[in-house]
Amino acid sequence: MVCICTPLGVHPPYFFPEKAGADYEPSPYLEVLKEFRDDFTVISGLSHPEVGSSHDSIYSFLTAAPHPEIRAGFRNSISLDQLAAEKIGHETRFRSLSLSAEGFGLSWTRSGALVPPDLYPASLFARLFLEGRPDEVQAQARRLKSGRSILDTVAEQARILQPALGTRDREKLDEYFTSVRELEERMAVSEEWSKKPKPKVDAKPPQNNMNSADLIGKTRLMFDLIHLALQTDSTRLITMLLLGTSLVPPIQGVSLGHHDLSHHGQDPQKIAQLKTVELEKMKALAELLEKLKKTEEDGETLLDRTMVFFSSNLGNASSHSAKNLPVLLAGGGFKHGQHLAFDPASPPPLCNLYVTMLQRLGIEAEKFGSSTGTLTGVE
Repeated sequence: MVCICTPLGVHPPYFFPEKAGADYEPSPYLEVLKEFRDDFTVISGLSHPEVGSSHDSIYSFLTAAPHPEIRAGFRNSISLDQLAAEKIGHETRFRSLSLSAEGFGLSWTRSGALVPPDLYPASLFARLFLEGRPDEVQAQARRLKSGRSILDTVAEQARILQPALGTRDREKLDEYFTSVRELEERMAVSEEWSKKPKPKVDAKPPQNNMNSADLIGKTRLMFDLIHLALQTDSTRLITMLLLGTSLVPPIQGVSLGHHDLSHHGQDPQKIAQLKTVELEKMKALAELLEKLKKTEEDGETLLDRTMVFFSSNLGNASSHSAKNLPVLLAGGGFKHGQHLAFDPASPPPLCNLYVTMLQRLGIEAEKFGSSTGTLTGVE
């Protein structure tokens, strides 16, 4: 399962088809993906019911935790990928990967703590595929054991404090204990995998793209690594936060910042430039789908065996609306080739799709976040 978020949304009229069903006319953005028409479903109308309209909705994109826009007292919950990682993460070297072109990511632990994302392709490639020298491997094993010992010590010290704390401080301490337990479990798994050789790939280590405005360049680097990570079964769960920047992306014909273009206020010149940016974004997605479709695994394509969820925390960035989110679900063995349209005024929760995705992973999930069941129409 790969979950991708483009934090400044996509322009709705260029993304959603006008007609529902299987015989829809492709929108300008879906035209870029026409080669994969039978490999994806576009879904309109969905949203998280208690997540308000603001950029802060990004925090609840994969959790559906209510009201992140009210920062005082907001506590996040576990993200979709991390719930899946609790069930199947032990089967691979990396229980999950949180990737980002921003300074934060999409993955959150059960205690509501952010999972630190990988920001740099070169260091991620090294972590996935490069073996250290024997002395470095031994040093890593010692660090893992030492780290677990340190965690035991600080956890015991924190417990001594607990009787003297107030209610809110006890809640924070409980979050801390949960984080410590989660980290201990991950370190135990890492210790076992550190004894096994990493997979070999016929790919050169990537160079980091240090251009803070290069949305497409950064996306392509990470998408290449997503393909390699899945192809080598290094992980089965990946989240990716694309770049959302106020800077001008290095794309021909674009002279304004991406954030400014997404908040276009119906200015036709801004919308034209925004279309140019977002078409390049869709081309990058098409390249990822192509790589997955051309890779075979046990007689199937890797795309058939991998759910690729592409969406945003904003349905309309120009108005900061978090309703009618752009949703595209590709691969994963679902029935595809359709526009599944729900009434934006009374849609099922987006979490119904999340439950469906968890079940497709083989996880016996009946509930996630604000869900009321599975999503009708996706089989």
